[in-house]
Amino acid sequence: MWTFGWAAAAGLAAASTCAQAYAAESGGGRTLSEVVVTASTQDVLGKAATASEGVITKQELELRPVYRVGQLLETVPGLVVTVHSGEGKANQYLLRGFNLDHGTDLATFVGGMPVNARTHAHGQGYTDLNFLIPEAAAGVRFTKGPYYATEGDFSSVGANHLGLVAELPGQVSASAGTVGDQRLFAGTTLELRGGDRLILAGEAVHLDGPWDHPDNLRKTNLMLRYVGEAGLSLTALYYRGLWNATTDQPERAMRQGLISRFGTLDPSDGGGSERFSLSAEYARDLGLAFGGGRIEANAYAIRSQLTLFNDFTHFLDDSANGDQHGQNDRRTTAGGALSYAVRTTLLGLPTDAIVGLQGRYDRLYVDARHTRARASLTTLLADRVAEWNLSAYGEATVHFGHHARAVGGLRADHFAASDTNLVGGISGDQQAGLLQPKGSLILGPWMRTELYLSAGRGFHSNDVRAGTLSDVGVVARPPFLVKSKGYEVGLRTSAVPHLQAAVTLFQAEFASELTYNADVGQTEAGRPGRRRGVEITAQYRPRPWIELSANLAFSRARYTDPDPAGDHIEDAPAFVGSAGVLVDNLGPWFGAVELRDLGAHALSSDDLHRSDGYREVNLDLGYKLTPTLRVQLDVFNLFDSRQNAADYVYVDRLPGEPAQGVEDRHIHPLEPRSARLAVTARF
Repeated sequence: MWTFGWAAAAGLAAASTCAQAYAAESGGGRTLSEVVVTASTQDVLGKAATASEGVITKQELELRPVYRVGQLLETVPGLVVTVHSGEGKANQYLLRGFNLDHGTDLATFVGGMPVNARTHAHGQGYTDLNFLIPEAAAGVRFTKGPYYATEGDFSSVGANHLGLVAELPGQVSASAGTVGDQRLFAGTTLELRGGDRLILAGEAVHLDGPWDHPDNLRKTNLMLRYVGEAGLSLTALYYRGLWNATTDQPERAMRQGLISRFGTLDPSDGGGSERFSLSAEYARDLGLAFGGGRIEANAYAIRSQLTLFNDFTHFLDDSANGDQHGQNDRRTTAGGALSYAVRTTLLGLPTDAIVGLQGRYDRLYVDARHTRARASLTTLLADRVAEWNLSAYGEATVHFGHHARAVGGLRADHFAASDTNLVGGISGDQQAGLLQPKGSLILGPWMRTELYLSAGRGFHSNDVRAGTLSDVGVVARPPFLVKSKGYEVGLRTSAVPHLQAAVTLFQAEFASELTYNADVGQTEAGRPGRRRGVEITAQYRPRPWIELSANLAFSRARYTDPDPAGDHIEDAPAFVGSAGVLVDNLGPWFGAVELRDLGAHALSSDDLHRSDGYREVNLDLGYKLTPTLRVQLDVFNLFDSRQNAADYVYVDRLPGEPAQGVEDRHIHPLEPRSARLAVTARF
């Protein structure tokens, strides 16, 4: 079973393998899709360290209607995954009153490999999941808040660990949709000697979308994965994507008839990406001769490159050529982790302890260019960066009888980086270290109910260039590591038969809302901020074949220092809600329907500009024609909502407008109602 807290391998360390956990959960050879009982999450009562952590099953991932692969993460309660600029680009993430941009403060791992990119050309913590084949995902283990010593950089708001399957049934799937989308997938498992397995999978995807200038996304993914009975797995992944992009567009251009709601002022926006990775994961229970316990280790090497072309301000800076910027990011990332978990005693009390090391090295080239129709005009920024970190942590869960346990942890991180600026000649080195205490007190269970009290400190690393780019407007050099702290009180219960429910009150504080705005190539010093909120989650399974679920998250996001500009933190949703029905094994029928609601929120610190958010309903309906052949119909935005997936307020300039530009709302509309039909054959 996937284990949590600091018991039994103490929650699977941030870099440890989810793949072996999935294999154990699926009985070594049986996939979760064959489990009769419908369940979106595992019951972690008695194992969790907080009320807000959990495990999403593979069954939930398979049944959920998702328009794009990144929306698999929307299975995490309160997490919104949307886009504002093309399907090939990393998604936009929102959680707990945070606009997490393309991944800052939301740590994401796939098969033990970190996805967040440091010092990225387009955004710190850039998290692109387009390389993941949906069928290869074994489930999601998630945490929220800085309460886990196993979690490090970017995890202050949340962390997601997607496991990779230990076995994949032989299958071929083909789908086509109403917005120019087609997909072909094939995968199988080859049985080797001694119970070892070799998994092969691949997909080819094309998507135009509803845009006047089609996205024309062309994506290829390949996976080769070895899973050994002795606890070793090896994985090779390859991804390549090309696309056009419709970025957020000014509303006045639509009112003036220059473009339609689904149009673009610069049809040359777009990009291309390629990624190749090799990774190894190992897990083993040690015998008494070696002290018992469990050892887990992983290692990875990733080579990736990305080119983006975005034109957000149009003719504000260059009235002749326009303001399109090209951004290039080429990097090699290597690292690994090692952890040892053991059950022992402390002062005569049963104790689950874990210690671990994590390390990572990034070597990269990033630049920003002024371009016109993707042709380079001027190189604005160009840097070669080397960045590494080493982390050590230790945690212990002490059990005080059957109705109380305490978790104490300490994490130490050291970061170092060098930046060689190839344009301005301004180069430098940075180092920083941080100690982060963590702790939780869990009371219960009584009547299958537990109370959780948690507190902890965390951080996220900053773009290395932010400390050296004084020639582009940095007034004061920002810190390398931005500190955060969080507090949480929660209640989890399974007292009512067939019902799992949790309520969490949280507070999160950041010393600075400092971000590097890669869209314009400048560092912006942010103000300190605080989020307070409450989350309510519930899953009810009255019958083995059906589950009803609801997730509500309310938050209040404010800057904590007085300023005449206002105290509202921009783009921070005050409410996120979802409700759904999951059905499986109802005779030949299976499927799901989900309502998702992103509430209204401020677009400016004075709250004069506000977004209405959006609400949409997605439907998935499937029928098993035979034991090996099934059809599935997905309908997205069932009621054809005309709201916006993303909107912002900033200054841009259209031809003929004043040189200082015009402040306007810029929108990326929610995709209109569309449908996708898939046929899957298993063998």
